[in-house]
Amino acid sequence: MDSGVGGLSVYREIAEALPSEKYLYYSDNANCPYGEKSRDFIIQRARQITDHLISEGAQVIAIACNTATAAAIATLRAEYPIPFVGMEPAVKPAALGTVSGVIGVLATAGTLKSSKYLMNRDRYGSSVKVVESVGRGFVELVESGRLEGEEAESTVRASLEPLIRSGADIIVLGCTHYPFLLPVLRKVASQMGGSGIRFIDPAPAVARRLCDVLKEQGIGSEGLDAPDFSYECSGSDEAIRRIMLNLHV
Repeated sequence: MDSGVGGLSVYREIAEALPSEKYLYYSDNANCPYGEKSRDFIIQRARQITDHLISEGAQVIAIACNTATAAAIATLRAEYPIPFVGMEPAVKPAALGTVSGVIGVLATAGTLKSSKYLMNRDRYGSSVKVVESVGRGFVELVESGRLEGEEAESTVRASLEPLIRSGADIIVLGCTHYPFLLPVLRKVASQMGGSGIRFIDPAPAVARRLCDVLKEQGIGSEGLDAPDFSYECSGSDEAIRRIMLNLHV
């Protein structure tokens, strides 16, 4: 599940790691973006979507949204019998990999103020300087398919500039929508003198964790020749069809 199409960046990694499974993707795009929504609202929607996914036969649910993970995963794990795999900004690998001693975190406002993120930052980022920036307008760009061009570049530049100015050599993408903007992020970073900056997408780590969960729980293994993928949306499906077509998801 995700607030919109961002979770497809996670599905892409999961399907590559687990190509023989059946997948149902739920995009809550009628309520996207989640970044400015209240915690109570996100928990309510997460419960409703979880109920629906379980009614459709889900054995494990990936919350492919950093904001929803931070707000709701503890509640869902306490209330439902199936396993949940969530997102968390990759502060640990960034802190271990930085040479400059400065890492950047691009995320939504909701993620950056969540207790889950703050604990993660304090635990793994204490030995480095962590600079944070809200990717304002990023989700809207991805949902509308504006992945390149002047508007995308100017939007990305505004949020990227403080991280580059601070000397970050690794930038964590703390929202699943953001990897779809990686070409623009790299282009703008290079224009601003940050051609050597490395961007970390946590989606591969989520795929690895999901593999472990399936093995631990003894579930999955549909035995298919290719992923069986279907999707549902709370709003229009235009954005999800565009992403699937243009980025070969």
